[in-house]
Amino acid sequence: MPSPPPTLLGGVSAAAAAPAARLRFDSDRRFQNRLQHHVDAYFSTRGRRPRDVPWMYAKTALILAVFALSYGLLVFASPTWWQGLLLAVVLGIAIAQIGFNIQHDGGHQAYSRHRWINRAMAATLDLIGGSSYVWHWKHTVFHHTYANIAGHDSDIDLGILARLAPAQRRRSFHRWQHIYLWALYGFTALRWHFYGDFRDLITGRIGDRPFPRPRGADLALLIGGKVAFVTLAFVLPLAFHPPGIVALTYLIAVAVTGLLLALVFQLAHLVEGAQFPVPPADTQAMPVPWAVHQVGSTVDFARDNRLLTELTGGLNFQVEHHLFARICHLHYPALAPLVEETCREFGIRYRHHPTLRESVRSHFRWLRQMGRGPD
Repeated sequence: MPSPPPTLLGGVSAAAAAPAARLRFDSDRRFQNRLQHHVDAYFSTRGRRPRDVPWMYAKTALILAVFALSYGLLVFASPTWWQGLLLAVVLGIAIAQIGFNIQHDGGHQAYSRHRWINRAMAATLDLIGGSSYVWHWKHTVFHHTYANIAGHDSDIDLGILARLAPAQRRRSFHRWQHIYLWALYGFTALRWHFYGDFRDLITGRIGDRPFPRPRGADLALLIGGKVAFVTLAFVLPLAFHPPGIVALTYLIAVAVTGLLLALVFQLAHLVEGAQFPVPPADTQAMPVPWAVHQVGSTVDFARDNRLLTELTGGLNFQVEHHLFARICHLHYPALAPLVEETCREFGIRYRHHPTLRESVRSHFRWLRQMGRGPD
């Protein structure tokens, strides 16, 4: 892998990536350096800060207020069944918003120039049942370094449940995955809560990749977060409501959260046009530079939909996110034309779907193609 990208360009430090650094990318940095030049000029000429954006703090307060209000009404009020259903859906959306906006920027050090603020924002994932420590390795290190490379990017590995990349083994029942996976996406958050993090911690591996188990403050945060989540999700509600109502409300909320989280990721990577490179078995040396690989393995969608951009934390600008993960997502719409222009200059194909509908349809077609196509 090349040396860490300069200043604000996405990526991880050499030390952080060392346990996963079996692959190497081409060291040509011309495209990467040109991108950095354009981004630096954008911030210097407009007098804007890449992080600590005022609207981001206001947005955080709004999301947390919706989360607290919907949770409080569900637990401490006595809503009718239809009000409870509506509040559970709103709570699920609010949880997804925490993940898309607050935790995601904090985990990528894109929220603030202050390390403690980034850590605090990243820790909101622990509050909603995940582990910010495991997420850092799974997402920031492995996925953002090896996007769409089967066997290295565990985000595209659902085990035997699905075939998402050409290099993965196809099983006979995968021919129906374009139908049944939509329901399974709703279990994404539930899987974090009761299986994924614990499996990774016990095995010391994320997919096929080893990672260091947490110690000290990281371990304390992980344990404390799980205890806080169980208290909020089950212990406190059970003091006011029957177990069946608590279980049903939980399942509705996490199904909404899981579907939203899974779908936004899938639309950025598991669609037609995204590349799934296979490294040469003899050298494990990728033939392209890291930044070029990120553009090839990622697809934007619905870039003109401002509401969707706010709701997804700018993750519909996935190309820009993978290149500039340490910049607040609120800047991505302004950076997209710079990235597209630089790609055109270097003859690199920049992919995007103009609408959400077209992106969803492309994902559906990709699932069907992977389920029916040859290995």
